[in-house]
Amino acid sequence: MLVFNKISVLKKLSLLGIFFLVFQNSFAINTLVQQQDTTKFVVYKGKVIASNTHKSLAFATLTIVATNISTVTNTQGEYQLKVPLKYINNNIIISFLGYTSEVINLKDLPSKNAKITLETYIEKLSEVKIHFKDAKSLVEKVLQNKGNNYLDFLSNMTAFYRETIKKRNTYVSLSEAVIEINKQSYTNERNDILKLYKARKSTDYKKLDTVAFKLKGGPFSNLYIDIIKNQNSFFAEDMFAIYDFTFGTTTKIDNKPVYVVNFKQKPRITSPLYYGQLFIDAKSFALISAKFHLNLTNKEKASRLFIVKKPRNAKVTPIETSYQVNYREKNGKWYFGYSRIELGFKINWDKKWFNTIYRTTSELAITNWHKNKNNKYFKPRERLRPSVIMSEKASGFSDPNFWGTYNVIEPEKPIENAIKKIKKQLRNLN
Repeated sequence: MLVFNKISVLKKLSLLGIFFLVFQNSFAINTLVQQQDTTKFVVYKGKVIASNTHKSLAFATLTIVATNISTVTNTQGEYQLKVPLKYINNNIIISFLGYTSEVINLKDLPSKNAKITLETYIEKLSEVKIHFKDAKSLVEKVLQNKGNNYLDFLSNMTAFYRETIKKRNTYVSLSEAVIEINKQSYTNERNDILKLYKARKSTDYKKLDTVAFKLKGGPFSNLYIDIIKNQNSFFAEDMFAIYDFTFGTTTKIDNKPVYVVNFKQKPRITSPLYYGQLFIDAKSFALISAKFHLNLTNKEKASRLFIVKKPRNAKVTPIETSYQVNYREKNGKWYFGYSRIELGFKINWDKKWFNTIYRTTSELAITNWHKNKNNKYFKPRERLRPSVIMSEKASGFSDPNFWGTYNVIEPEKPIENAIKKIKKQLRNLN
């Protein structure tokens, strides 16, 4: 987490977890509700790149104007956007932090292999003045303006979730799901409620070690790093006593200046906390993005934050932690739009010469949402539990139309290859 109460930091981390690693042979099974939608749509596929370097822009946002339908690019800058027929004459807006947003009419956008280029700002970033005497004052302003800057009503959000597990460089588990979220107002402390619409998962246990390596928490883990919604866990009252905040190089988005604040734990604090950057809109003082890592200097303490259960003859050490959360703006209000968690672990086994490296990635992207005008919540029996371990449902990979009209994150080439292998295995079984 970003900022915690000094006394309870380890307790809160172990409860919220971001990710839990579970070494066991059993797994949770959840009832999947599959919803069919016969609405016709057009699929647009392409890539978003920087105009000057031609570098792929990962996690750029594409939104259909006058709607809340959106998607994000993958790590290779590739996107897939499903557009209902009634919107095919609309514009789409493509945005990325540090670049000028591009507006394109869908009639002018090829449906396949389109390349969208975004321009960097010509204006020198140094010309943007900082109107705060120190970074601490700016962060305080962010918290003061939370009620004005973020959604203050209950909304229903549709999201796509993907989690992967790699053993060294080989994918051994792939899970994907469409989630519905009762997203709470940012002005109350109630927890978000999740409902699983449909999901699929495949795990190659032959390539795992003698026990199963599983992730606990699923999409809840990615919602936990909505650091504005979960302010009590992130922005504790004594945050300035345990963290140092300094200004970084200012950037822009949509031709609006964005302050960058660097943060890290004070040298005297020995508990594993976080370091990274906060991106703050200079006009509204809204936090629009955050990127951070866990301090792994004390690896033994850090490992306790992630491990739920493990074999006695295995030592598990975290070697990589990376977190990112992005917010989007609609009519002057910001809301959670995307989050990504990347973790790496080294497992040393007793009486074995070589260690094992596992890497996990999970991402959650809001693809559509609307205001919940009736304040109606999902029924208790429909709700997904925070302790969920994604269930085993490989059969969905054999259906090319499995996702229907739902927008998903275009899989990177390695994931795409993994899906092809899963399909081949299913064909052989049949």
